[in-house]
Amino acid sequence: MSTGPSERPPAPSGLRELFAARLREALHTGGDRTRQVSRARRAYREAACLLARFDPRLLRLPGEKRATGGAVLELVDDCTTLGMPDQPEWALRAEVREETLRGLAGPEAARRLLACNIGQLPAGPGPERFALAHLFGNPPATERLGADELAEALQAVLWLSQVPRVTGLPDPAELQHALERARLLEPLERLVSRAFRGRSRETEALRAYVGTPGAPAGPGRPAGGPPAPVPPLVIHGPGGMGKSTLLAKFVLDGARDPSAGFPFAYIDFERPTLAIQEPVTLIAEAARQLGVQYPAHRAELDALADECQQVARSQREGQERVSQLHELATTRAVLGRRSSQQFHLLATGRETDLIRRVADVLVRAVAERKTSPDQPDPPFVMVLDSCEEAQYRGSPALGRTWAIFLALQRVYPRLRFIVAGRAPVEHPAKTSRPLDIELGELDTEASVDVLMSCGVRETEVARELAHRVGGHPLSLQLAARAATLTGEESGQAGELIRSLPERRREVFRRVDQLLVQGILYDRILSHIADADVRRLAHPGLVLRVITPEIVKEVLAGPCGLRVPTEERARDLFAELSRLDMVEPARPDAVRYRGDVRAIMLRLPGGDHTEVMRAVERRAVEYYATRDGLEARAEEIYHRLRLDEDPRSVEERWLPGVERFLAGAQQDMTPRAAGLLTARLGGGAPDKVAAGADQEDWERIAAQEVEDLLAQGFARAASERIGRRRPWTPCSPLHALYAETLNRLGQRDEARRAVAEALGPAERAGCGERRLELLLLSARLAQEDGDRSGADRALRTAEDVAMALGQDLEAMGALLARAQLTDDLPGVQSEADRQLAARLAELPDAVLAGRPVLVRAVASQIYQQAPGALAHALEVVGLPADDETLDELGAAMRRATRRQPALLGRVMEILDGAAGPTRPQAGGAPTGIAGILRLARDRGTLDALARRLLEVPDASGEIVAGVAAAMGAGSGGRPTAAAREAHRTRADETSAAGRAGR
Repeated sequence: MSTGPSERPPAPSGLRELFAARLREALHTGGDRTRQVSRARRAYREAACLLARFDPRLLRLPGEKRATGGAVLELVDDCTTLGMPDQPEWALRAEVREETLRGLAGPEAARRLLACNIGQLPAGPGPERFALAHLFGNPPATERLGADELAEALQAVLWLSQVPRVTGLPDPAELQHALERARLLEPLERLVSRAFRGRSRETEALRAYVGTPGAPAGPGRPAGGPPAPVPPLVIHGPGGMGKSTLLAKFVLDGARDPSAGFPFAYIDFERPTLAIQEPVTLIAEAARQLGVQYPAHRAELDALADECQQVARSQREGQERVSQLHELATTRAVLGRRSSQQFHLLATGRETDLIRRVADVLVRAVAERKTSPDQPDPPFVMVLDSCEEAQYRGSPALGRTWAIFLALQRVYPRLRFIVAGRAPVEHPAKTSRPLDIELGELDTEASVDVLMSCGVRETEVARELAHRVGGHPLSLQLAARAATLTGEESGQAGELIRSLPERRREVFRRVDQLLVQGILYDRILSHIADADVRRLAHPGLVLRVITPEIVKEVLAGPCGLRVPTEERARDLFAELSRLDMVEPARPDAVRYRGDVRAIMLRLPGGDHTEVMRAVERRAVEYYATRDGLEARAEEIYHRLRLDEDPRSVEERWLPGVERFLAGAQQDMTPRAAGLLTARLGGGAPDKVAAGADQEDWERIAAQEVEDLLAQGFARAASERIGRRRPWTPCSPLHALYAETLNRLGQRDEARRAVAEALGPAERAGCGERRLELLLLSARLAQEDGDRSGADRALRTAEDVAMALGQDLEAMGALLARAQLTDDLPGVQSEADRQLAARLAELPDAVLAGRPVLVRAVASQIYQQAPGALAHALEVVGLPADDETLDELGAAMRRATRRQPALLGRVMEILDGAAGPTRPQAGGAPTGIAGILRLARDRGTLDALARRLLEVPDASGEIVAGVAAAMGAGSGGRPTAAAREAHRTRADETSAAGRAGR
């Protein structure tokens, strides 16, 4: 901040004179302007070269008492504009800055230039202040700087390193490493920004589990012999209890302690770049974090992280294919379930291979830092936070994560795998029982410390509050806020304490917590100064988003307020927005903090007051008249909150509302939450499953059984499916029950179950369910050697689909019939011709909506209909996953080996798809696989496939390869990769089971 007199921009007349002089110079010098730099221009460049940004009107030259504004014209060609027109901020272009820095006379000149423009420096830290401190001989200690300050210090060092004769600068590489490590720790430091208190018992348990020096003996540390495999540790407890804070503190302590430090990876699935349903993203993040901790291996680990991201992209394509095959009844029972199982086998295989490679690098990196060969490896602590979404019985993500854990532990036995979320759930993929730590309330002393750190000044008041409130961290924060608003005089504090209920036995503890938290929130709301805002605040908690219009149209009436104008609505909205329990939702919209709503909506009776229900009824009316998926989602949300019949609410459902309703189950009754879970997917707590309508329970159970079957756990699926009978006639569980029986080797019982379900489904008018059962009946008959029975079921399914007007369902049935007769040449030709005719009849616009079905059909009929592959390439293109590239690449290699003369033509096609500017050095792809991936990334894969179809390949390998790539992963015969993945997983599961025993 400047200590000199404030400066004003030069008068307009002075600027006109400068402009005229500059114009004459420009007209005179013509094209030589860029090479000839005037003395004035060079001086202004020097004045600006150590400023990250500056106001050109106020830039001063050394010796000037006040700015003349000459920089406005002198530097106009040398700068980029950063600020607004009325508040200009400029920055020198990088090449101009570097040239100017190299041309400075030395450190004294740099110091003088910075000092004369000290008024341009920002009030807080910045690269200019670090540079100035260094030039004056008192630079700050870099080891004490945070991430933002390190970034500024690095920028300053990069500038000063170009100034002649500047010495004593920190090493930029070391600063860069310190910056990356600071950014790695920054999320953890945010979690423990408030003083950490209590949890000594839990911390000791963590130290024992990890095995840090001085910790008590923990698992995997027997008295003699090799260490035993250590199972994961699950930390669980109610929301707001401090699971993430405890783990962040533990990891930070280890990262900062040179003697007891350990490599770590902290994976927080609340980050938008990570997805619990995509376990490969946790491998990518672990590789990235290990690269920061082991800079010598950074390039290798970064390359693995990039490969993980490519695999994630491929897996999304594969998952979308599986989802599409499950959407049609005639592809679900055969192609859908087969492709789902193939997908999970391949995904697990790729993920375990990647984590093994990351672990191999870790083993080498750790070995390089050992001071002696006998020194034990440090523990590698991998923390998975916010895992609740995947913690349910049958979760594929949980199964694949367990496989990652086992693969990593085999390569690096001192792995310590910590999960924060719900209590451990049973999953058939588990080979050992996880350990667990349940977080309870803080003890009295820690509770008092928390209260006093949050603003309660009197120890006795804090102790009395702790006695009434208990040790829930969120309750303590609320109590501190209520106490500071009330004031701590003995009478006022005593009144607050007396308003809280006495603590009862443990069985009532959770009810007491909710009551206390609700009372404290009411006390906080009662201190809102504006009476109208106070009337809106509590009922507004039932709304997930608040805008000025919603204040006027939804909130005001039930709250007894008259809001006649939009201006008054905006005023009330502005006051609501200032409440500390409110946060921005989007421009001109706010929402209550999630922890606030979670408490107030769970409070017994608290969300059923007539005013709140009136607000929700008004919300339904408001959103029902508005267009868009978000409005429809809010309407559905409030209808369910009002406990409307789930079947009537479901009639308002639109595809796409799911993303706006994710996580809303926690605000609902079990019955309403059952509908949301049935529609959104995922697991349901026992309370929700018990309270759900029969139809919703069946869909929840069906999803869980589908997941278990996809992972190969038929026995677990059988145990799950046999509840809450009889099922409704249209239930998806009928087909899944038969599928499960068949997987358990009970085919006769499976065929009987299908036959028994078909009649009720037909009588109930369940066309979609009848189609699925017919396709399953055909597959079971085929596996039983009953071809005529299979053919009858498929022809019936085709007739049913046509009667329903479902052309694509009919195509799916016909595809199944064509695949049924693959080994019967005469019949195959007839079925394929019918399928080709059906494909040609349907409009491209219809086909484009079902790309997976179209690809599967084209792959099936390409020999009978030579134009089918080219048509499919035009309408839907090839899949973009790795399996597709593997099939295409393998076919090209086979064809060129058989016919070497084709190699030149094939390479010409590959080069054309890769593009003329394909890099030639470093990591440039040169093999077929690498070029195919580059073509996929550049969007030229379909064009490449079209050109391949034109290659005169007498062997037919290339056309067959394009067909195989077109149908990859669509549930046909397993590829070589899928078979290998199945063998590998079976071997590893068997080995893990033996180790667990």
